[in-house]
Amino acid sequence: MPFIDLPRQKTIYKVGQPLTALHLITSGSVRVYSPTGEYLIGKGDMIGICEICSEVHFLGYETVEDVHIMNYPLPNPEALQDLFEKNPDLASLSVISAFRQMCTIMNHCEESALTCGNLYNRLHEHLAAYQTLCGQYHLPPKELADIEQVTTYVGMETPDMWLTDFYQALLQIFTANPSAAVARESAVATGFLRKASLDFRKTYLSLEEQLRYQEQLLHYYINQDEEDLFSCYTNLFYQVSQASADTTDVYTAIQGLVSTVTSNAALDKSRLAARLQGFKENVSRLGAKQPVAADTPHAEVHELLAGSLASILEYAGAEIETASAFRQNVDAYKRLSDKSSSDEQACRLRRQLTEGFYAIYSQVLEKSMTDNAVPLPVKMFLLFGYVDEELAGTADSVFLYQLASGSEAVSGDGVYTFYDWLKNIYEGKKQPSRNEFGEDYVDYLHKQKVSGKLSEQELQDLTENPMRKVEFELRNVFPTVNKITYGRVTTFCPVFTSDNVLKELPSCHVTPSAIRTVLDKIRSIDYSAFYRETLNMDSPVAQKENIHVECLPDIILMPNAGIRGVTWQEIEGRKRTTPSRMMLSVFHMEDLYTTTIRLVGDYRWEMCKRVQGARWNDLSERSLTSEYFDYIQFYKKNNELTPEAKERIRQSLQGAKNSFKEMFIRDYLLWIQLESSASPRLNKIARQILFTYCPFSYEVRQKVQSNPLYGELLRRHDVQCQQHLSHLNKLCQKLRNEGTPVPEAIEQEVEYFRRQLPT
Repeated sequence: MPFIDLPRQKTIYKVGQPLTALHLITSGSVRVYSPTGEYLIGKGDMIGICEICSEVHFLGYETVEDVHIMNYPLPNPEALQDLFEKNPDLASLSVISAFRQMCTIMNHCEESALTCGNLYNRLHEHLAAYQTLCGQYHLPPKELADIEQVTTYVGMETPDMWLTDFYQALLQIFTANPSAAVARESAVATGFLRKASLDFRKTYLSLEEQLRYQEQLLHYYINQDEEDLFSCYTNLFYQVSQASADTTDVYTAIQGLVSTVTSNAALDKSRLAARLQGFKENVSRLGAKQPVAADTPHAEVHELLAGSLASILEYAGAEIETASAFRQNVDAYKRLSDKSSSDEQACRLRRQLTEGFYAIYSQVLEKSMTDNAVPLPVKMFLLFGYVDEELAGTADSVFLYQLASGSEAVSGDGVYTFYDWLKNIYEGKKQPSRNEFGEDYVDYLHKQKVSGKLSEQELQDLTENPMRKVEFELRNVFPTVNKITYGRVTTFCPVFTSDNVLKELPSCHVTPSAIRTVLDKIRSIDYSAFYRETLNMDSPVAQKENIHVECLPDIILMPNAGIRGVTWQEIEGRKRTTPSRMMLSVFHMEDLYTTTIRLVGDYRWEMCKRVQGARWNDLSERSLTSEYFDYIQFYKKNNELTPEAKERIRQSLQGAKNSFKEMFIRDYLLWIQLESSASPRLNKIARQILFTYCPFSYEVRQKVQSNPLYGELLRRHDVQCQQHLSHLNKLCQKLRNEGTPVPEAIEQEVEYFRRQLPT
């Protein structure tokens, strides 16, 4: 095993070179690069370990400093187990290195997916802003070719979501005890490495796919033909300047456009530089002045936030030991260079911080319920998990301060911050949510009373004291949902830090208007998403008719910056016409529209199970869940599916960890995002089930009717709607003939079906 010394900036391997050996780094650091990005590895890491299932390197390696490596020939993957049998310590090092690199590339993939969603949203924002500016100056906007074909990112090579937590957990286990027998067992190590290598390759392909998508979007910003958004804005600037009008708004928009694309790795930087230089020369030639946007000074706000932690602890009235321990943990957390580190010390610190955070939160919340003058740092703590101005960073601290100062923009229209949600429970406007065992507050108290754990007096206090209800929500919902919505459960910490914010904070702030926009967009496609069938008992005439009632969900925004959403419960109590409860991060870094579609898909599945009860998967009683369950369970025997379709189902089911609900949610996502645009992605059976139980609105049906795949489904749906409408019209006519007023519920049901048919 020869030792090799390499100088700094020395290329070890280029992409495409044959993989014939592994190399253990004993000192120094190496840059791992590819078209999709780069990262560093160092002492104890193994060069090439994530590529063992490939015959060639799809990663490049270059030394950052003087490096010392040990060479281990690897003629083929089968030789790996023999290598580990001769070198047991090498097995442990290789596995840890592979897990560490796997976690790194998964994080890159997650951030890249966020970039895709953010870039898509920004493109449409810049297009809308351009059209608004043209209208402001009474100039005709220029149209970009094929822009309507751009859709939100839907990855075909997306790695399974659970892999990040899986490899983070494995890394912690093996790092904690690298000399354990299991870590040195050659067969175990080889198996883990083969699995990691395949997952690494799939994640790398996903990154490549995301890069191509970003290049597609950037083409509309900057391209060699100059038929792009940059030209639209700069030409508008020239026209406004020549008319001697104020160009400040246009110039600010150009700055925003450039700021959006500059940091993107997929951008051709030289092309952007040339276009910017050309713009400056044209501005100079026209004699126009480049407006300078005034910066708002933040020093005053930052000064007001100085010592936020002390203010929060003082307001909480926490015991000296509790306050001191929490302060020490916050200080230690600030000193961590990598706050998402998976080493044992960092994990222990995050656990201690989490315990202290929830204890302080409960104390602060109880006092704030009867306080009409909550200090702003305390309010920021309750709304956003803000604890310290240094952890949050200057810019983000100021933005949080501005939001907390105007809380009317944070909640409204069925959208609540978690703090406002707790206040609604305290005031009796809302009931506590179910706990993890599916028990609501009344069921929980009844169970405790029956088991003898509560006296009559304690039961009365828990029933009548509003703070006890709030405590139930804090204890049973807050810790679990806060971690779920954060998304990265192995590195979760409820304290707000700028390190956890992967996008500009204002761009990922979830507002009531943003929620309303995405819900309206989904309802414009799946019109019956939130309608529920019920019986109207107020009128004897309507008692025998199923009435559709729309119940929009309550959206609760958790105090974190996260990437996930969760449908916590589909109804409140036992009444089916109560709102469902969906939770999101108050700063949501994924695409809000995509996440909300997933939540609605989850809700549709759970609501159907609620209605069907124990027979939710019984095909003799046809429903969304029973038909989809049967379709997935017996897909291998289904003669209507091609071998290719069966293979795709098998792979999708594996990616969904054999969860039928997750499979449905993924199909529902394709249904809303792509199938509704007449871009078929589902197989015949899945399309038929979704069209039957999640039918498109009339406008969408008109759009897809030219596609023969939807022909029979459209005809069947129209016939069913006409039959329902005909029955209701006859009922209304009969009532009128008898001189009986038509109940309002029946009239609304008539309108429900009439909207789905041609006028």
